[in-house]
Amino acid sequence: MQDNFFTYQAQTTPHPLAVKVSHAKGSYIYDTDGNKHLDFVAGVSACSLGHCHPRISAAVKNQIDKYAHVMVYGEYIQEPAVQLAHLLAQQLPDPLETTYLVNSGTEAIEGAMKLARRSTGRQEILYAKHAYHGNTLGALSVMGFEERKIPFEPLLPECRAITFNDAANISEITEKTAAVILETIQGGAGFIEPQNDYLKKVKERCQEVGALLILDEIQPGFGRTGKLFGFMHFNVVPDILVMGKGMGGGLPIGAFTASHALMTLLSDHPKLGHITTFGGNAVIASAALATLQEITETNLIQDTITKEALFRRRLNHPMIKEIRGRGLMLALMMESGTIASEIIMRCKSRGLILFWLLFEPKAIRITPPLTISEKEIEEGCAILLDVIGEISKENIN
Repeated sequence: MQDNFFTYQAQTTPHPLAVKVSHAKGSYIYDTDGNKHLDFVAGVSACSLGHCHPRISAAVKNQIDKYAHVMVYGEYIQEPAVQLAHLLAQQLPDPLETTYLVNSGTEAIEGAMKLARRSTGRQEILYAKHAYHGNTLGALSVMGFEERKIPFEPLLPECRAITFNDAANISEITEKTAAVILETIQGGAGFIEPQNDYLKKVKERCQEVGALLILDEIQPGFGRTGKLFGFMHFNVVPDILVMGKGMGGGLPIGAFTASHALMTLLSDHPKLGHITTFGGNAVIASAALATLQEITETNLIQDTITKEALFRRRLNHPMIKEIRGRGLMLALMMESGTIASEIIMRCKSRGLILFWLLFEPKAIRITPPLTISEKEIEEGCAILLDVIGEISKENIN
């Protein structure tokens, strides 16, 4: 299987981790050699309720016996998709009421950018340096890392970068701007949170000049930060909300939500302003609905704060320079990328799954399932501290 993996399946890096997965349950992934791996990554924040959560499994099995796919998005009334969109509206502040379901976070970004241009009649889109919103060409156009964009140019015109958390840059939002797109918490850059009412100030400037604020909640969303969505911490409501990753409980889905008046613009002039074959797929919408119900009907969101405190209390070591983020969206900042990588790889060999961030080599990602127990947190932290202690004695730089 490993030979076929490298020969027939396209790779994203020259050296993938190549764990041969047998099955997964709860907070653990099991390989074909019978080893279990405690998962502190949750599929890069995608498996909000852990692996094979019974509520999600039951919803998927129930729906698959009824139908999987019947018609392109938006033409037929399919109960799981309608219920999901309705429940989202009930959880979100006004005017966020109408949701377009798509296949992934990056497609949701594309749809949000199209909606902003369609509604304003403008082309300019401002984004943040060190931003990551996906890898399709539109999303790549608003990525804040030039070296990753150059091989694929030319990209979308009239996309310009401003500096996250820099109030002085807000004046660059003008009557030419269709939208400002920001991650509520910058993910790939190192889990950087907005400071000094930055998001609120950006929204106020957007309102002054008639631009829209798009907030990317693909990573913070669905309870990971101690609120259902990260923006709820920062006294701001976006014009367009983008979500993905954790909303499907491990299945592929994304969505963007706006006011009903805004969203109807994609249905006419031209018709089919955005179209997707499998967006709102009934099986996947069932999984997303079960995920959202479980998160909002239990104490999982509130418990993320308690679990964050446990991580911060346990991961106290001189080699850890800082712990960024909030809730169960945390990044350990080490002295160097070399040290961070060595910790990740040694922990992997000891049954603890950690991962990197896209653009900050000194960071170690900790984004476990929201369902992780305090005992499992203690177990993983013990492995992590043991490895850090070893490396500290070896003086690896």
